[in-house]
Parts: sequence; C-alpha cells; structure tokens
Amino acid sequence: MKKLKVIELFAGVGGFRLGLEDTDNFEVVWSNQFEPSTKMQHASKVYEARFGSNNHRNQDISEVPTKEIPDADILVGGFPCQDYSVATTLHNSKGLIGKKGVLWWSIHRILSEKKHPPKYLFLENVDRLLKSPSTQRGRDFAIMLKSLDDLGYAVEWRVINAADYGMPQRRRRIFFLGYHKSTPLYKQFKKAEAAEWIFEKGTIATAFPITSTSSKMQSFDIKDNLVALSENFNLGEKLSPFQNTGVFIKGKVHTTKTTASYIGKRTVLGDILQKESILNEFYIPEEDHDKWHYLKGAKKETRTSKSGFIYHYNEGSMVFPDALDNASRTIITGEGGKSPSRFKHVINTKNGLRRLTPVELERLNMFPDNHTLLEGISNTKRAFFMGNALVVGVVKKIGKVLSEKIMEA
Repeated sequence: MKKLKVIELFAGVGGFRLGLEDTDNFEVVWSNQFEPSTKMQHASKVYEARFGSNNHRNQDISEVPTKEIPDADILVGGFPCQDYSVATTLHNSKGLIGKKGVLWWSIHRILSEKKHPPKYLFLENVDRLLKSPSTQRGRDFAIMLKSLDDLGYAVEWRVINAADYGMPQRRRRIFFLGYHKSTPLYKQFKKAEAAEWIFEKGTIATAFPITSTSSKMQSFDIKDNLVALSENFNLGEKLSPFQNTGVFIKGKVHTTKTTASYIGKRTVLGDILQKESILNEFYIPEEDHDKWHYLKGAKKETRTSKSGFIYHYNEGSMVFPDALDNASRTIITGEGGKSPSRFKHVINTKNGLRRLTPVELERLNMFPDNHTLLEGISNTKRAFFMGNALVVGVVKKIGKVLSEKIMEA
C-alpha cells in the first residue's frame, strides 16, 4: 500500500506521528510545533531530534501561509480547548473572525484555502470540549462541527479513556475523525444508519468496541450559521446536548452515551516501573511526608481569601500512595519537580516513597523510553511534555483501522 501522507499540526513531541507511523501505513510530510508563550521551543527541539528538521516548522501556525503547507491525505493534531466563538465584521470580506490566537481557526483556514484539502481529519482534544463554555454548554463543539460541515466533512467522535482498553493510564480524551464528501468512506458513512456507524461500521467503533447504555440516541439539527451559533446555541441550558459518542453529517447530529467493551490484557502502573536503580532526586525525604499526606488527604477547613473573605473548603482524599495494581491516574503538566502536590504520582517502593521518573511517565503514554531525553531539557520539562501528550496506543489503533478502511473502500 502507498503510504498516506500526513500533515501534523500542534505536534508537541510527536505522539500522533509515533502512533501513525508505527502502523507503516502513514508518512508525515509536514509538521508544525510552536509554543507561543515561551522563548525556548523545547518541544520542537525534541521533535526535531527524534524525526529530523526536514519539513518541520517551528513557527506560529497562524503566520504560516497555506501555500507553504504541502498537500496531504490526512491532517492530524491535538489542539487546545479555547474560545471558538466568532463574530462578523464589515471590514472582513470573509465575514467571520475568530478570536486571535484560537488555533482551531488555523485548521479551518488551511482546510478552506487548500485547492486539494486533506480527505481525512484525525483530531484530539480534552473531553470538556463537548460541554464548553459554561455559559453555553456545547457551543464550541457545535461551531467546530458546523464549520467542518460547511467545508464538506462528516464527523464521528468518541471520548476514549485509554485504560478502558487495557492501556496503562486513565486518560480521557475526545478523538474525532472527519471524512471529506469526495471520499468513498463519506459515502459509506452517509448510507449507514447513525446507530450502525456508531456501534459497528464506524472507524472508532471498529478500533474500540462499545456497548450502549440506557441513554437514548438524541438527534438534532445544526443549521444556523457560525455567528448565530456563537450567539444562540444552547443558550440558557444547563447541560450540553453532546454525549460521549456521536456522528454529524449534513447538518444532523446523532449522539448517545456509550461504554467500552473490552476483554483482554490490562497494563497497570506496576507493569511500567523501571527495574534499574532510581536517582535519589525522585525519592521523597521523610521530613516532607507530612506535607504530601496533608495535600493528598481529605480536608474540611475554614479558609480566608486574600481579600479577607472567609469560606469553608472541602475536598475528598486521593489514593496515596498510588495503587500499582490499576492503571495510573492521568498525568498533568505539573507532574514534575520535587515540591509536594496533590496531583503528582507517588509510589511506595522498598526504598521508600518516590515520584515517577520521566521514563515511567513516557511509558504511561506509550512513548519509547527516553523519547524526550535531550541535552538542555530538564526532568521537570520532560514531565510537562507528558502532561500535554496523548496516549500513543490510541492513535495507533485508530490509525490502523482508518488506513485499512481507506484501502478497502
């Protein structure tokens, strides 16, 4: 099979590339990684060290002309959850403006300006995208769906917890696939019943089987233009209309709540621990144990804000130390560093309590060992990368099924 050409946006340290190229069915022909808030472009440096600098651009994607991005079969990327609202302006001939710096509109711009746009999209985001913003639950996702519909794409989505399918981390992310109307897969999608695609025939259903819950299939139209959606979608409602699974084609949403269906090997936190000796910096000194116990423990206390406001603060306890016989909790960007924290992982070993090493964090995201090891990159920064990364195994599985369906179509 001729390899499918990939544009990788918001590449980070290359999680999408690792997953897709490991199937042998994809080839990244152009990539972009840029961190706007930092002078040192550490993630891009790691990316170049692992994959080379050819066809890699370390520049704000909003400033890269579309004509400089090569044609490809598929566009992929994990982009940040931001404010996707749009407004009209008489001074803008295109009639729509998204907020400055919102990276979704860079994806939209590339898709709309390319003479030969990618036939497929494979995107990832945090699962709160389905219910943001809090003032108009689901508005941002509705804007994304409608903007893709306007460009000729049908979409399927699913919130996937990697641990539900035997992977070592309980990391929930929304993954969605877009199919351009010029493709055979779009025609199959259009022909199928919504429930049939969601539960059986769809790419994500084939890669990650599911069962239905007692939740009924909800169907509704998204017909408004983007400005009207920005202003009016789900206004005044407390809940988002989007469930964890769904499809969208030709202005029609079908969505329902599903649960994972998996019988197989499960990798747990204990399985990924390094067996060799661990540097002392990862062990927690005994004098700090009380601080860690306090932060991890349940609290019911009276606090005073900086402005002098007195309030009652409650929170439940965390499992401490982390259980080795279960998949790990999700990694966050603040995972690195020695300071005590409620959210960092801590394990109990024969040599005492310790934090997870960069290699162990890489393993939780199914990256190769020492993928982020590079001169000038601190262990704290390496942990930050993994807090921002995706679980490579999820990408690989969906990518493999997608490429097989493209071949068969």
